[in-house]
Amino acid sequence: MKPSILIVDDIHTTFLEQLTEAGYTLNYQPDYSREDAEAVIANYDGLVIRSKFQVDRSFLDLAAQLTFIARGGAGMDNIDEAYAAKRNITLLNAPEGNRDAVGEHMMGMLLSLMNHLQRGHQQIIQGTWAREQNRGFELAGKTVALIGYGNNGQAMAKKLSGFEVEVIAYDKYKTGFTDAYAREVSMEEVVRHADILSFHIPLTSETKSLVNTEYLYHFKKPFFLLMGARGGIVEIPAVLKALDTGKILGAAFDVLPVEKFPPLAEQAWYPELVARENVLLSPHVAGWTFESYVKIADVLAKKIIQLHLN
Repeated sequence: MKPSILIVDDIHTTFLEQLTEAGYTLNYQPDYSREDAEAVIANYDGLVIRSKFQVDRSFLDLAAQLTFIARGGAGMDNIDEAYAAKRNITLLNAPEGNRDAVGEHMMGMLLSLMNHLQRGHQQIIQGTWAREQNRGFELAGKTVALIGYGNNGQAMAKKLSGFEVEVIAYDKYKTGFTDAYAREVSMEEVVRHADILSFHIPLTSETKSLVNTEYLYHFKKPFFLLMGARGGIVEIPAVLKALDTGKILGAAFDVLPVEKFPPLAEQAWYPELVARENVLLSPHVAGWTFESYVKIADVLAKKIIQLHLN
C-alpha cells in the first residue's frame, strides 16, 4: 500500500496528479496552520511543505509514522535535519526545479545594480535627467566569484557564460568540480580576485552570520554583493559599513535575516538599508516564477515516486 501524504503548502496540480495516479493517498490542505498539522500528522507517512513553519523536534515527535518529508524548494533550513535523520526520516527537496529562476533573478539584480537602473528610473519619474551620475559598469572582463557550486551555483555560472566574465567558484564541501562554466578555486583566490561575489549556500550552523565584518575585511578589491541564498548568512550592519567604506560597491538582497512585515521594519538596520541607492531588494522571490512553480512540483513528485520504487 502506498504512503499517505499530508500537504500543508500550495503546490502545482501536476504534483497531485502524478502521485494520485501512482496510488498515493493525498490530503491537500494548503491553508493548514502548524496547529492544524500537529493535530493530524500522526496519521501520515509523508509530509509536503515549503516554508510555512519549522518542522522541529517537537513537531516530529508528534509524527509517529512519518517516513519522509518533501520540501517544495531548495533549502532545508526549516527542517531539523539531524533529528529527522535520527528518526530515519528521508528528506527530499527540489533545487533542480528553481535553479534557473534563481540564476536569472540574480543576474537581473546584478545588471540593475551595475547600471543604476533603479536610481535612474526614480530620477526620471521625478523630472531629473542625470546621465553622468548613472554611468554604469560593464560585466565583460570582470571576475565573478560564486560561493557554493551546487544546483544554484551551477545555474548562475551558466547564466554568466555569455557575458565574457571569468567565473570562479569556492565550495567547502566539493572538489574537482571545474567545468565549462566555472573554475574551482580556494577562498584565498576569491578574496583576491572577486569583482562580484554571489552566494549559493544553505543556511546551517556553520554559515549563519558568515558574511560579517571580519569576512568582508579580507577582500582586496571593491565588489558587488549578491545574496540570493538565505538571509541568515549575512549580517546587514557589516554590509552597511562596507558600503560606507566603498569595499562593497552595491548589494542586492532577495533574502534578508528577517523577512516580512512588520518584523522587518522593526530591525534597527532597516531604515538605513532601504535609504541607499546602491542597495536593491526583492521579497524572497528569486526561485518563485510561474515556471518554477510547475518544475518544483514535477521534480518533487518524481522523487517521491522513485523513493518508493527502491
